[in-house]
This record gives sequence, structure tokens and C-alpha cells, in this order.
Amino acid sequence: LLRWEPVSSSPTPPACEDNDYFGYEILFQDLDRDGNGLVDIVELQEGLKNWGSSFGPNSENDIFKAGNTNEDSGLDFGEFLHYLKDHEKKMRLAFNSLDKNNDGIVETSEIIAALKSLGINISDAQAKKILQSIDSDGTMTIDWDEWKYYFLLHPATNIDEIARFWKHSTIIDIGESISIPDEFTEEEKHSGDWWRQLVAGGMAGAVARTCTAPFDRLKVMMQVHSLKSRRMRLIGGFEQMLKEGGIRSLWRGNGVNVFKIAPETALKIGAYEQYKKWLSFDGAKVGIIERFVSGSLAGATAQTCIYPMEVLKTRLALGTTGQYSGIIDCGKKLLKQEGVRTFFKGYIPNLLSILPYAGIDFAVYELLKNYWLEHHTAESVDPGIMILLGCSTLSHTCAQIATFPLTLIRTRMQVQEKGATTSMVHLIQEIYNNEGKRGFFRGLTPNIIKVLPAVCISCIVYEIVGQHLGLI
Repeated sequence: LLRWEPVSSSPTPPACEDNDYFGYEILFQDLDRDGNGLVDIVELQEGLKNWGSSFGPNSENDIFKAGNTNEDSGLDFGEFLHYLKDHEKKMRLAFNSLDKNNDGIVETSEIIAALKSLGINISDAQAKKILQSIDSDGTMTIDWDEWKYYFLLHPATNIDEIARFWKHSTIIDIGESISIPDEFTEEEKHSGDWWRQLVAGGMAGAVARTCTAPFDRLKVMMQVHSLKSRRMRLIGGFEQMLKEGGIRSLWRGNGVNVFKIAPETALKIGAYEQYKKWLSFDGAKVGIIERFVSGSLAGATAQTCIYPMEVLKTRLALGTTGQYSGIIDCGKKLLKQEGVRTFFKGYIPNLLSILPYAGIDFAVYELLKNYWLEHHTAESVDPGIMILLGCSTLSHTCAQIATFPLTLIRTRMQVQEKGATTSMVHLIQEIYNNEGKRGFFRGLTPNIIKVLPAVCISCIVYEIVGQHLGLI
């Protein structure tokens, strides 16, 4: 993540290359706190903090790794100068990619166009606030000197990285499978970062789902067994599971829930890219509407292909000790006793929940993002990791609550045995007549409780795996 600080917190742009050298020398001396002629990682980290720069959790590592060519304990002035000159060339390319009309300045319209090409829609007022945070002379434009010194100690290398922090990343796994998939830049596709992100995201999702599996199983049990006349409480539900099958029973159904991550993610991303191609015309850039529609269709496609696993997960979660020996045994018994159609019970309410879930998730995230941009862009256009996590978590939670009645109906249809099938409409009427409006939200409490730990665990594991894979 990056932070665009007001230019007043950084050195005033010098007029010529000699002044550049002099300014870099002063900066180096300021960073070299102990005066030994080397800037070590601790001094660099402290220097970034003093500059008010919060470009990400490992910004000083990125700069140190890129600049420390002889791999010793610190950067000498020659290495520091070489890094800044090399970084300046990359920032020049980023500046030129923004300056579409090649007039030497960046205007609000060019900022809007650059972010729109990445799927980030901002208003003219928001673009002006971004521009004002970089513009040091009050001209309401950004020239090369302002741009260069604004990003002097920023580890980003191109405009995609500068804008990427506002992408709605799906590395946050809360156990739901119907959100719009993330997309990858051309650079990520060519560099191979896309598969590293998928591996890190998949492992993060697997660990997060496993850690929160007891809450997920309790949710399913409450959706099916908790009635108005016989309510299942949070603590009572856990006690019931432990009494029936011991501590291992808390993770019933988790195996298939983890197993389906890989095929579902691959199908969703592949379908998303294909739908985007079909919905774009004459090679035009894909707009925000096309992305949303493509994401919703991709979610529907992936869910259709892996839906039998959803049924298996529910049946295993509700199974008693010894009823099924595993995923394959459960599948065989369902096929023999109830036929192929049982693997698609509840498919319609599941399909109907995809569009509103994706729409609410997307709309709430955009609303929170735009609110932050409206009120804080003058100081910094980087929201920081906690704001991003908060926005994404809240948007997921709102989408979950809004679509939970359909989720409950899907679960109850999935557990209907052969000969006792009730249609979706009749089931809705039955729930409303017998349990009232609250009946549609049985199991919501454990579902909401698991969101925060799932988000935290997912992010921690993603960062650990990402470091091993060279992403972070």
C-alpha cells in the first residue's frame, strides 16, 4: 500500500541536476543517523516514518533490497544515489503514462482516466483532491519536478502499483464463494505474480476456513435445527456438537470446504476473463458495469460447476458420528439413496443470491471508498491497511446479511431427503408462517462472528506465504 503525502513534508523540488545531487546528499546525511557513511535498514525505516511516509509494511525492505547492490549491512552514498537515479527513470515512465497529451503536466482528467482504466471510478472533486495533495505551486496541475519529489522514496515502479491499493482484493477469505473475483494487471500476468497471488490466497483461505470451521458448522446446524419452538443458542450448539462427536466433530464438512477452493477460484477467474472479452466491443476498455456483470456471471458459472460440493459440505456438517466415513463415502450414499438430482438441491436460491451479494458487496465498498476519498484525500490518498480491511470486511458483512435468507433456504433444501422435497416458494411460506421473519436469519450470529477472525487469519497467512513466494 502506498501513501501520497503533501509535498510540504518533502524537500522542495530543486531547479537543476546539480541541485538534485546536493539534495540527495543532504537526504542521505539526514538518514545516516550515526554518521558512519551507511544507511542501514533501521535508519531507513526511521527515516520513512519521519517523512510521514507509510507506503506499506515492507517499503524500507523494498528500497534496501533494490539499492544494496553489494549486499552488505547498509547503503553507501553511491548505492543510494544510483537507486534514486534508477527510481527516477521509473517514475518518469509512470508520469508519462499519466500525461496522455504529452504537455508536461498532469491534470484531473488524466488522473480520472488512468484510474478508470484500472476499474476505479472517482469523481472530478476526488481527482482534484488527489492533485492538490501533490501540487506544490497551486497551479492545479502536476509537473515532473512535483511528481518526482513527491514519490522520491516510494518503492512503486509504475502507475499500476501507484493506483493498485484501491482495487477490491479478494485475498480476504471469509468462507463465502460468490464475490466478484479480483483481476490481474498485464504486468502481473507476465511476471508470474498472478499465480503466486492465487497460491497465497488459496492457502490463506484454507487456513482461515479451517480455523473458523466450528462457527461455520454451527451456522449450518442452527439454520436447519434451530426453530421457534426449539432454539439453538451459540454455547448450547457447541456443547451439543462436542457431546455428540467430540472435538473432531467441530470440523465436520471442512475438508470439502477447503478442497473446493482451488477449482472454484480457477473457474471463477477463467470465466471472468472470458466474460470480459465477450462484453467488450471493438477492443474498448472494459468499464465498471462490464466488470460487475462479468464478475456476477463468473460467480454463477463457478458455483454451477462446483455446486455438488456445496451439497456434500452441508450433508457432512449435519451428519452424525459414523454416518459418513468421508467425502467419497457421503457422495456414494447420496447418489445411491437419492439420485443425481440431490446434488443440485437448493441450486436456485443459491443462484439468486449471487447478483445481490456481488452488487451489495461492490456498492458498499465503493461507498466507503468514496467517503474516505472525499474526507481524507487532501492529506493522503493511501487509506492504509486497516481502512482497506475495514471497508472490505464491512462490505462482505452487509452482503452476507442481505442475502442470508436465501442462504438459509438453500441449506434447508440441500438437506431434504428423497420423497420429502419442498419447493423454494413453499419453503419460504412455511418458514414465515411457522417462525416469522426471524426464522430467515437462524445461524446469522456465528456467521457474523467468524468474519473478523477469518479476515485477520487470511491476511496474516497471505503475508507469510507471499513473503516466501517473493510477493511481499
